[in-house]
Amino acid sequence: MPINRMWGLMVLLLPVVSFALYPEEILDTQWELWKKTYRKQYNSKGDEISRRLIWEKNLKHISIHNLEASLGVHTYELAMNHLGDMTSEEVVQKMTGLKVPASRSRSNDTLYIPDWEGRAPDSIDYRKKGYVTPVKNQGQCGSCWAFSSVGALEGQLKKKTGKLLNLSPQNLVDCVSENDGCGGGYMTNAFQYVQKNRGIDSEDAYPYVGQDENCMYNPTGKAAKCRGYREIPEGNEKALKRAVARVGPISVAIDASLTSFQFYRKGVYYDENCNSDNLNHAVLAVGYGIQKGNKHWIIKNRNRHPRLWGVLKFGMLPGGLAGWNVRLGITF
Repeated sequence: MPINRMWGLMVLLLPVVSFALYPEEILDTQWELWKKTYRKQYNSKGDEISRRLIWEKNLKHISIHNLEASLGVHTYELAMNHLGDMTSEEVVQKMTGLKVPASRSRSNDTLYIPDWEGRAPDSIDYRKKGYVTPVKNQGQCGSCWAFSSVGALEGQLKKKTGKLLNLSPQNLVDCVSENDGCGGGYMTNAFQYVQKNRGIDSEDAYPYVGQDENCMYNPTGKAAKCRGYREIPEGNEKALKRAVARVGPISVAIDASLTSFQFYRKGVYYDENCNSDNLNHAVLAVGYGIQKGNKHWIIKNRNRHPRLWGVLKFGMLPGGLAGWNVRLGITF
């Protein structure tokens, strides 16, 4: 049989194999175990049935993807997690929160101009350098912009003072009037607030609650300040690499609307369906490197369950960025 026909047959057989892996009684057991693991409860039997159908569809997608990954089709694996009963559309609606302004002007004062002297290191990981606080779960609040912003500030605080502290995303959710709290926002607005406010509280002083509250900033809890920020040219991976190497962790925006992103487990993530014009989630670039010949960015993601994963290896592309865009970094 010609190789191309054999491959076509193999692909066609994958869905059949996936069904064979999960007979009804196995699905029942796995569903009950999944509900228990993530403490899932539903308002009605009808609600549970509809959620189970979504869960089964997602489980099928994960199974087929991982079978293909074992054949070398993909460079990353998926796994079921706490988002298993949600569609990708629901995840974006409830658990991301990036709102890029429709019209915004950039001034030369905020443009990042890379220093091209010398060579950037082949790899860098700010987790190993102690610049990155533990992964947290933003919950069902569209506060990714706040977590991304405090992540960049935390990195600069460590760089400038040698101290790594958890800063308060709730401070930003409640107090950045130009954003919409849990309804979404943008990182430049957060940096401008911290700069004008002359500070941001620590997480201990202003704990995260995952919902909109009145602004309760207290200068006695101030843990960091922001002298300004710089915006990296959109879609410029070379400038981003130089910024990560020279500056530290950088706030970036990505397309998180795909099922593959929702269930990413490990490996170098790349999905050709990512759309850099559909930026809906803010994350933190904390390094870059090479894994099995695949160049990648190391991304800290805040809307995932910390027991499962919070670091994503996002593939670098020879032709530039796909499915995400560089938006900004900050300086103290």
